[in-house]
Amino acid sequence: MAEIAGFAGMSHSPFATLLPPPADGGPGAKFLADAARVRRAVEVLAPDAIVVLGPDHFHGNFYDVMPPFVLGVEHAVGFGDFGSTEGPLPVAGPLAWSVHNGLTDAGFDVSLSYSLTVDHGIVQTYEMITGGTSLPMVPLVVNTAAPPLPTLQRCVGLGHALGAALRAADFPGRVLVAASGGLSHWLPSNDPRDPAVAGERRESLIHGRADVHAFAAAREPRVRAMGGDPGARVNTDWDNWFLTRLAEDDAAAVTQLGHEGLEESAGTGGHEVRCWLIGQVAAGAPLVWTSYEPVPEWITGMGIGTTFPVA
Repeated sequence: MAEIAGFAGMSHSPFATLLPPPADGGPGAKFLADAARVRRAVEVLAPDAIVVLGPDHFHGNFYDVMPPFVLGVEHAVGFGDFGSTEGPLPVAGPLAWSVHNGLTDAGFDVSLSYSLTVDHGIVQTYEMITGGTSLPMVPLVVNTAAPPLPTLQRCVGLGHALGAALRAADFPGRVLVAASGGLSHWLPSNDPRDPAVAGERRESLIHGRADVHAFAAAREPRVRAMGGDPGARVNTDWDNWFLTRLAEDDAAAVTQLGHEGLEESAGTGGHEVRCWLIGQVAAGAPLVWTSYEPVPEWITGMGIGTTFPVA
């Protein structure tokens, strides 16, 4: 059976690659330095595979079919957005199928993909934690951008089922669980029911699969325009509260917020912390090391948390 080596949660942002700090420091420098520390700690852990939980930003999933959870079981390809790796990624197929079978036995009908496209929401954190894209991975995409979203309680349930599936997996090695996303940030609505989402933008959210690269090319300038603003909204108090909850192994306090409470405190982008909830619960251990830097220039509170020591 497999052994869970630990859990690492990490914020992602397009601007970590688009607006990296200069050599003498600046916004995001602490986050990047601490991410490098986590990578070195993972080298010491020496996992044999990694499960990466993260969102999609309308590069692989659209409103023609919008599943709450998608598990990659054979091939995965990085979309290559915002400086993340483009092209084939190594998938730990037998481990992925063990995860699928365990989740199914627990009552989770997770969508399957034999050819999964993942964007920076998966790949950036995968690269930062492992130092590249060579460690075999099991990608699990969590819908956090396209309402209606899976409930926080359902995500905690999935975390318990994922942990049990990994521990029962016929995989002779150690598995690291990683989560990518959050913390607090405020993004434009992606809900086709919202009157503000109209015209060509609404059509692309529904039908963007027909030409994903054209959709991405049209969207990327809008995203780039959001970066670099030192006055962008970040809720530092809530971000630290969230990290403390996971350090106290208290996912229940987060689920009690509900969808509306989470969005009010952490913004529409804060829904990505669902990935952290799933991963930390799956590992079954509290965070023992955390790092945090509010980086409004990157439009996000940049947090890291691990269940293993980081030097």
